[in-house]
Amino acid sequence: MGDNARDLHPHRHFVTQDSMSVRSSAIQAAVAGLLAMGIDSAARAHDAPAPAGMEKCYGIAKAGQNDCGTSKHACATLARIDNDPEEWKMVPKGTCEKLGGKLEAPKKGR
Repeated sequence: MGDNARDLHPHRHFVTQDSMSVRSSAIQAAVAGLLAMGIDSAARAHDAPAPAGMEKCYGIAKAGQNDCGTSKHACATLARIDNDPEEWKMVPKGTCEKLGGKLEAPKKGR
């Protein structure tokens, strides 16, 4: 078939190893960009202020019941242990300390 196949199908594109590498590199770059955006969004969500009448309460979330990401993960419901000091939940303003929680995240190690 060789060259005759090209003559019969002039609009058919033949995939080469180089075009596969370029496509693969483009896909990898796109995925890396999406991951970076997700990490950035998670960091901003972690630092977002509490809505009116609510407060972030650290150290009271049960495993799988946290409200947002931490330095350990980027999503809600991913707390692995109960009462991790870094995990938090939104609670009505004025109730956090009554529940045994803290209003500020633990200080990072130096």
